[in-house]
Amino acid sequence: MTRTVRINRDRLWASLMQLKEIGAYHDEATGLRGVRRLALTDADAEARRRCVRWMLEAGLEVRVDRIGNVYATRPGRDRSLPCVLMGSHIDTVATGGAFDGTLGVLGGIEVMRTLDDAGIETLRDIEVGLFTEEEGVRFGTDMLGSAVTAGRIPLDHAHKLTDGDGRTVKEELVRIGFNGDAHERRPIPYAYVECHIEQGPILADAGVDIGIVEGVQSISWQRLTIRGEAAHAGTTPIESRHDAGLVAAHVVVEARRMCDSGDFGQLRATIGNFGIGEGQTNVIPHQATLTIDLRNPDNDHMTSAEQHLAGYVDELAAHHGVQVGWERMAKTAVVPFHPGIQEVLAATADDLGLPYVRTMSGAGHDAQEISAICPTAMVFVAGENGGISHTPREYSNPTACGNGTDVLANAVLRLADQP
Repeated sequence: MTRTVRINRDRLWASLMQLKEIGAYHDEATGLRGVRRLALTDADAEARRRCVRWMLEAGLEVRVDRIGNVYATRPGRDRSLPCVLMGSHIDTVATGGAFDGTLGVLGGIEVMRTLDDAGIETLRDIEVGLFTEEEGVRFGTDMLGSAVTAGRIPLDHAHKLTDGDGRTVKEELVRIGFNGDAHERRPIPYAYVECHIEQGPILADAGVDIGIVEGVQSISWQRLTIRGEAAHAGTTPIESRHDAGLVAAHVVVEARRMCDSGDFGQLRATIGNFGIGEGQTNVIPHQATLTIDLRNPDNDHMTSAEQHLAGYVDELAAHHGVQVGWERMAKTAVVPFHPGIQEVLAATADDLGLPYVRTMSGAGHDAQEISAICPTAMVFVAGENGGISHTPREYSNPTACGNGTDVLANAVLRLADQP
């Protein structure tokens, strides 16, 4: 007979509400209280310490690795077996909300508490992980901690990454006290399950709280630097200009045209950063820098989009007499999740009487990195306000969070009892 548990929803919600106060700020654009908790800042350190305290209070064994990932283990009966791992992140973007990533970490802690309350032993160890710098906002590489532990990014490379002020990952890990001694290449889990808010409208539009995630679409991050020539705005003829700002503006418009064209499948393109330095009203911009975020659920369409954009930029550069340079910030192919773990999640949702939809993830997640080393899948939780995220308007209600964490808890319980 399959055992069924229900998490303590009030306790989970209380944890979410407490953690959102660490790094809280008043957001002028929305008039709401947001969360600004960039990776390895003082706010992140305080939130990490709070999570570690909750882990220890739950009787878990806590360790920190050399990239700052935090793991908490609930021992099983046979400790020689690989564990079942849950996890996510608690760092946010600069204008974040209370649920992105945090639900997966605090939900994982709540699963441990719930199993203790029910007096349930499992065959395998169960762990919850808190991964470093998932957002990539501060050090320019997303899913950093999970990519290091899964082996895609070498530790030395990760340690040398710098923020806008020149501070390195290693220096900041040491400064905040999370430069752990556990090896960054963690033992391979039996399975990994991540519960995360959807960050989109698909679940809400379908009228369900739960999504079974089939995989993560391809993601490409590049930084484009355009170097032209500063000149007087009034005396320089149009045909003689080498205007870096104009070229950058053309790139922005072309990226949107590519999305609208349908020539590149379900392409999504975003210019998240656009700068021309310390611009002056009467001076032609000599340099422009922009970041280009491309997403696509099809690898071939992604390749075509990147090649087209690179060719378009070369033509622009030749026409306007500017120099261009590309920097690859991140690139991941489409990541399909494990069908067997998806089926465990689906069967769990069915047994709990929770309707669900199957969907691809438009955002990157730690799960896509961990999927390289073990069977992996994700549970999505519906959001309000069209599922909007990376803004203080981000909100998933207590019922949806509770339902998603119930699916997490019972799926993990089933996996942890598999011989």
